[in-house]
Amino acid sequence: MKILKSRIIGKGKPLLILHGFLGMSDNWKTLGNQYAENGFEVHLLDLRNHGKSFHSDEFSYELMVDDVLNYIDLNDLEHINIIGHSMGGKVAMLLAVTHSDIVNRLLIADIAPKYYRPHHQTILDGLNALNLDEIDSRSKADEQLSAYISDWGIRQFLLKNLHWKTKGRLDFRFNLPVLTHAQETIGKALPDGKSFPGKTLFLKGEKSNYIKAEDKELIISYFPKATIADIDNAGHWIHAENPKQFFQKSIAFLNS
Repeated sequence: MKILKSRIIGKGKPLLILHGFLGMSDNWKTLGNQYAENGFEVHLLDLRNHGKSFHSDEFSYELMVDDVLNYIDLNDLEHINIIGHSMGGKVAMLLAVTHSDIVNRLLIADIAPKYYRPHHQTILDGLNALNLDEIDSRSKADEQLSAYISDWGIRQFLLKNLHWKTKGRLDFRFNLPVLTHAQETIGKALPDGKSFPGKTLFLKGEKSNYIKAEDKELIISYFPKATIADIDNAGHWIHAENPKQFFQKSIAFLNS
């Protein structure tokens, strides 16, 4: 059995944090420290094909939920709290509706349980266009990637995944070949006929279109105790664009 890599911070109530597509646990390190300072044992996970976790040709939400369940079992965790952003939010939602007995509080960051059409193609084209045989610095990678992605912040988010695989050879931590062909998988809706009875909070970016007003009815059908709140002045990366407000609203919910 392959177990997900993680960073564990603090002592107290278990809190698992699941990153989004092409992200990794390090994206949550600063917020993770804040939760740890407020009475939580924080588990920052790298999902399969991301970060320092194992690579696999098999990739689905069901498999990612199984990975998290194996991690929970190995670490003897009970009554977990869970935060999931984007793809990680879909993993967290599926885990909650299929194993509601082990989930205490569920917090979903800027994703709904609906189907999303593929929309990462430009990013993936840019990543696949990078010639890592010739690139020997993040700055050179950034320069090449800027031809595809104009947003500096998104480029820096992606390029955090670069590491020295061997001396003089950069590579991505994520499994780019598999993830390039995973867009339909990433966009899948939550399966019908399941629900989570526990307390749930959906935080959405004020400037993001991932959660729309018309999604509320669908959200409540899966999560009848859900509330939905905005994070001001933030797009899809709400935890990075307004971390102060994200922490305030999330810690209030987790401690409620």
